[in-house]
Amino acid sequence: MAKKIPMRQCIGCSEMKSKKELLRILRTESEGIILDATGRKNGRGAYICPNAECLKKAKKSRGLERSFKIQVSDEIYDSLTKEIERIEKSVRNARNGDESG
Repeated sequence: MAKKIPMRQCIGCSEMKSKKELLRILRTESEGIILDATGRKNGRGAYICPNAECLKKAKKSRGLERSFKIQVSDEIYDSLTKEIERIEKSVRNARNGDESG
C-alpha cells in the first residue's frame, strides 16, 4: 500500500501541498517566531510556500496572526522575508549549478 503523504495548507496562498514542499514557521516560548528549517522543533507551527510572494499574501491576510493567535510585528515579517529570499536564492543557484554541470 502507498504511504500517505502529509499535506499542509500554506498560510499565504491557501493551497494544500505536501509538507516537504513548504517551510515551517514556528512560535516558541523562548525564541518567539522563527523559521524552522528542520521541521522538527517543538512549538506551534504554520506552513508557507518557500517564496516571498506567499509571505506578502500571509502578511496582508494576517495568516500568522490567525495561526498563532498573537500580534505579529513588521520586524518579524521583515526577518522572515529575508530568510525566505535567502532560501529562494540558494535554490535558484542550486538549479543553475545543476544545469551547467
